[in-house]
Amino acid sequence: MNMEIDGTAVKIEAGQTILEAARNIGIEIPTLCYHPALEPLGACRLCVVEIEERGRKKVVSSCNYPAEEKLVVSTKSPDIIAIRKLLLELLLARCPEEGRIQSLAREYGVVKPRFVLEDERCILCGLCTRVCDELVGVSAINVISRGVDRAVGAPYKELSDDCIGCGSCALVCPTEAIKLEKNIYPTTAEDIAELEAKYLVGERDAELGVYNAIIAGKAATGGQDGGMVTALLIAGIEHNIFDAALVVQRAAGYNAEYVVVDDVAGILSASGTKYLRVPLMSTLEAALKAGKRRIAVVGTPCEVRAVRKLQQLWDLEREYPGVELTILGLFCFESFDYLALKSYTKRTFGVELDKAEKTQISKGNYIVTVAGKDYSCAVRDMESVIREGCPFCDDFASRLADIAIGSVGSSDEYSTVIVRSKAGQKLLDATEFTRAEVDKKEIAKLVKFKKRNADKNIETVLEGVVV
Repeated sequence: MNMEIDGTAVKIEAGQTILEAARNIGIEIPTLCYHPALEPLGACRLCVVEIEERGRKKVVSSCNYPAEEKLVVSTKSPDIIAIRKLLLELLLARCPEEGRIQSLAREYGVVKPRFVLEDERCILCGLCTRVCDELVGVSAINVISRGVDRAVGAPYKELSDDCIGCGSCALVCPTEAIKLEKNIYPTTAEDIAELEAKYLVGERDAELGVYNAIIAGKAATGGQDGGMVTALLIAGIEHNIFDAALVVQRAAGYNAEYVVVDDVAGILSASGTKYLRVPLMSTLEAALKAGKRRIAVVGTPCEVRAVRKLQQLWDLEREYPGVELTILGLFCFESFDYLALKSYTKRTFGVELDKAEKTQISKGNYIVTVAGKDYSCAVRDMESVIREGCPFCDDFASRLADIAIGSVGSSDEYSTVIVRSKAGQKLLDATEFTRAEVDKKEIAKLVKFKKRNADKNIETVLEGVVV
């Protein structure tokens, strides 16, 4: 098809938008809510252009208006420049401290708005909600309320149980707004470095992260893969290192839920890995509000990130005096959706997941034990049951935990334990176990594999980010 943009004849392909056609010939149109990997929304309106069809002119948003045969487009007419200046004046009044808004405003000669200045950060462009929904697939945030109360946040403005802390929303946000949202946990590379410096102690390894000791352990109490998670929690309770622990127990069938336990019996009732992503943050908040202060939290890497981000954003000590969190992070390559896993297990093995004595992932195989019999398949064949968002997580070994535990790197019936902080070392010192050597190369191999996969997905986000 043929059209004209700013007096230049342009050949275009069917399906392109005006914005895409203009950028293909080097004509830059300002945008704040556009990202090439997302469905165009036209929320910010900065990309407006003037079009002429059959002698009639009108103003349209170029990001979602289709390029058409014989269309005549003006991207810099006086009327268009005036519209953009007014929009930027309004945005600058709303978010006077945001660098991206300030830069665009200066470009169009807007120095000081005529309107009353506000102290907002969010421009309601919707990029964060769309990347979370369309690319990551988690849908942890959305636009809430209406009119002047319209905002972006987690449902009911409560702590999100869905956010995995991948940071994709922070990467696309044209302002600093989403990084300051306290009900979700966008964790950027800068955040990770800050959190490591604040909470962890030890040497930095490119693959394994910050740590001061790495061992294989087998506890006398027994349990899955050496039972070290259970042994560490029991030691913490018995030696008064913490008063309570957030652990995952089986609920109805094979489903699972976080519960707060404060004795050995409660800890033992939660032994065994569930391989499901379970809502954590609402349970942690409820425990704090109920008066619990010295708490151990057991979680996967995305849950560990969420807790650390909460510590970074909230002044927990002021709101909950005496709070001490000890974080036990689990090795995790991916987690599964309960209903999808239940269906897959029935379809593949002909057994009911809800009747399983235990499940285990070992040497690349998913193993489910029902009525004393093991059924197994390769984990690589289970892509259809992986939870949304897992492909965007680049953390295998719980890099931000006080102490990380998993089976990879140790011999059968042993757990690998990575000590990352003084709190983690104190907990390990209080625990009785049999020690063995660890194959760090085996752990590093999976760490690199998971990060490489996540980086490919994050590249999709980064490709459309305006710096």
